[in-house]
Amino acid sequence: MIAHPTSDAGFGVYIHWPFCAAKCPYCDFNSHVRHKPVDQERFLAAFRREIDHMRELSPGRTVTSVFFGGGTPSLMKPETVGALLDAVGGAWAVAPDAEITLEANPTSVEAERFRGYRAAGVNRVSLGVQAMNDADLKALGRMHSADEAMAAVATAASIFERFSFDLIYARPGHTPQAWAAELEEAIARAAEHLSLYQLTIEPGTFFEQLHKAGKLVTPDEETGRALFDVTQEVCERHGLPAYEISNHAKPGAESRHNLVYWRYGEYVGVGPGSHGRLVTPLGRMASETEKHPETWLEMTERQGHGVTVFDALTREEQGDEFLVMGLRLGEGVDPQRYEALSGRRIDARRVASLIEEGVIRRTPLGRLVVTSTGLPVLNAVVADLAM
Repeated sequence: MIAHPTSDAGFGVYIHWPFCAAKCPYCDFNSHVRHKPVDQERFLAAFRREIDHMRELSPGRTVTSVFFGGGTPSLMKPETVGALLDAVGGAWAVAPDAEITLEANPTSVEAERFRGYRAAGVNRVSLGVQAMNDADLKALGRMHSADEAMAAVATAASIFERFSFDLIYARPGHTPQAWAAELEEAIARAAEHLSLYQLTIEPGTFFEQLHKAGKLVTPDEETGRALFDVTQEVCERHGLPAYEISNHAKPGAESRHNLVYWRYGEYVGVGPGSHGRLVTPLGRMASETEKHPETWLEMTERQGHGVTVFDALTREEQGDEFLVMGLRLGEGVDPQRYEALSGRRIDARRVASLIEEGVIRRTPLGRLVVTSTGLPVLNAVVADLAM
């Protein structure tokens, strides 16, 4: 292990399964649809080789979390998931209380696999519910119904001690009143954690084409802010405050894997299009892998990994990333850690100005926290502090 300012944030392993049954029109993730069955055995062998390569780059770590993301990881057979967890356990020590999360789509077919995933070692699932009525699910391009989603949530609750699900708000025609009612229903079914994302029109998506053609109209800025405010109020009232700008949890139920990212810890990215951050004798390194699944597969079979980027970050870049990630959190950031990473102090005059504007506050321990007023303009706050 190499000492660094955020070494206490944990060490995560992210495994990217890039395949989906269909491409959602709002999604800009590295996900791909294949009309023939995916050769899971071949991909498993390639994942094992890349895990071994990552072990060589990060020896001696103890894994605090594993996250299967995508794509749709619940398209993997439980046996594939189990074999990947065995590979992780063979590469690094794994903490006894490690959080092992798998993202899943709540179709009835995939819900039947949950028991197999639990036996394989998964102890937390994150379900992509996205909406709680069939009309909006259809508009979002989802393949499940609201009833199927709630059945999957009930199944997850019966098998896993920890589970979460996602919802998207600020959908076309979405009103604060309708969203408040939807949230109330969601919280009644969510034991401890919800991820609540405001719909954004991402470049390269089908929704972008519709939006440019005037065929998709999202709520205006004022309504969007009202929807955000409703999200905070309803969740806080029910004991699920925002610990991150889009994530709400009961105290102690936060996603430990995502906290590794937001607290600027170390993590390896395995699989097509994955990213990582590792501290090595060369410095803190940013890694990326080949995005196209079959190209990544061939690269990994040929050379043992699909890494296309492995670059050292400058101290300024580390400081900027630390602020971008950490200021999303309800706990905020420690300016001393910023100084240790970046080699420079945050300008006290800018801090005082932002406090006066009411967009950040300083805690009794000296941490800087973005206020509810500042969260909707988070990017501007970060840019101001990083100058």
